[in-house]
Amino acid sequence: QMQLVESGGGLVQAGASLTLSCTASGGTFSFYSMAWFRQVPGMEREFVAAISRSGGSTYYADSVKGRFTISRDNAKKNVRLQMNSLKPEDSAVYFCAADRTIMTVTRLDPDDYESWGQGTQVTVSS
Repeated sequence: QMQLVESGGGLVQAGASLTLSCTASGGTFSFYSMAWFRQVPGMEREFVAAISRSGGSTYYADSVKGRFTISRDNAKKNVRLQMNSLKPEDSAVYFCAADRTIMTVTRLDPDDYESWGQGTQVTVSS
């Protein structure tokens, strides 16, 4: 399993932007499909966005489509989530996830991913 460390969370006002970063170690990064999930206390972990191994394919939850952009840099072992036009309902702990066996960007179940970061808090005030 890879080790994943997220950063970039914080407290922002509605309408602002944030970029989350996830840096990987302990594996061949380009072999892994990557995704971002988020979780609010008391709720299930929710899919946000995914990106293929090469970065050529992406997929987004309807709730973030058009506002969030996932990207990756395989040379730097890094995946990012650019979040624009943030809303209070985007407030959550955001997790980076990775899996070596996933071959499609439409795997939305968190149980499908083998490696997880510790999460980074995003709070959007109204």
